Amino acid sequence: MTYAVVRTGGKQYRVSQGDVLKVEKLEGQVGDKIALGEVLLIGGDGEAKIGTPILAEATVTGEIIGQGRAKKIIVFKKKRRKSYSRKRGHRQSQTTLKITEIQG
Repeated sequence: MTYAVVRTGGKQYRVSQGDVLKVEKLEGQVGDKIALGEVLLIGGDGEAKIGTPILAEATVTGEIIGQGRAKKIIVFKKKRRKSYSRKRGHRQSQTTLKITEIQG
C-alpha cells in the first residue's frame, strides 16, 4: 500500500489512495481536481523516498468533495476582579478531499 506525507495549510497529513480528509480551505468547487504539490515523503512496499524538504517530481491528486466550516470553538478571555470578559466564537473554513492518485 503506497502512502505519502503531504503538507498543506501548515499541517502534515499521511494519506493513501482513497482516503478522505479535512484540510484548511483550498480554492475550488465541489468536483474539482486539485494537486497537492508539497509531498515530503512517499513510502510503502518496504521502501521510502524522502524529500529534502520536498520531492520535486511527486504529486498527490485529490478531488474536492465538500467545502464547509468546522465546529464552532469559543474563545473566552477574563481578568479576575477587573470586570473584564470577552466571548468570541470562531468557525474555521475547511475543505474535504478524497485522495485519488499518488505519483512519484
